[in-house]
Amino acid sequence: MARTFEDLVAEAAAAPVDGWDFSWLAGRATEQRPSWGYQRLMGERMARATAALDVQTGGGEVLAGVPVLPPLVVATESWPPNLARAARLLGPRGVAVVADADEPPLPFADEAFDLVVSRHPVTVWWREIARVLRPGGTYLSQQVGPASVFELVEYFLGPQPDRVRRARHPDDARRAAEAAGLEVVDLRAESLRTEFFDIGAVVYFLRKVIWMVPGFTVEGYRDRLRELHDRIEREGPFTARTTRFLIEARKV
Repeated sequence: MARTFEDLVAEAAAAPVDGWDFSWLAGRATEQRPSWGYQRLMGERMARATAALDVQTGGGEVLAGVPVLPPLVVATESWPPNLARAARLLGPRGVAVVADADEPPLPFADEAFDLVVSRHPVTVWWREIARVLRPGGTYLSQQVGPASVFELVEYFLGPQPDRVRRARHPDDARRAAEAAGLEVVDLRAESLRTEFFDIGAVVYFLRKVIWMVPGFTVEGYRDRLRELHDRIEREGPFTARTTRFLIEARKV
């Protein structure tokens, strides 16, 4: 039997959203993955590094999937629920998890690492990345690109101005990296298909990815949620485009 709007929303509203694991959405939403395989690339570079830093590690899920870690690995995270989760997951592998407010400076000495990685950072403090990298060291990051999942954002918030839609553009990342003294050796971007199969998936996603619709609550958007539920029931999955880019830069 089809589940009701109220059932789907209540279930999603009660689901825990700590960490950066989206397995709750299995069978309820799909997201096409970038062709470059960030975790594989990260694992290759980790295997060659001696000291590595994972900035904004979330719950540590991506770093935990790396087969071979360097002798020294440190991860930073700002959100307390993620911090606790990352410590539990990464501690047994010898990773030091450090609380950091995601504001400069990073709590590390100059030239402390030969590899810095970050998957989907909220902000990138490029001069700090350059400061903690050793000469010849590498920064590797997969980042959210411009207007990612904006079909969903604009469904709730209405049309966004061009400056908002263009934010997080890979060309801006290149310029910022170069201004900090880094040489960009790889920059790739892709637009990928994302589908939400029920309204519960939408609620869970917006509760977890809190910057998409700032201040989102079920009660605050109940009417729009119900309209979207009816639309999905009538027309099928809600489709959006996710944008991602890969940037790799070297300290010269």
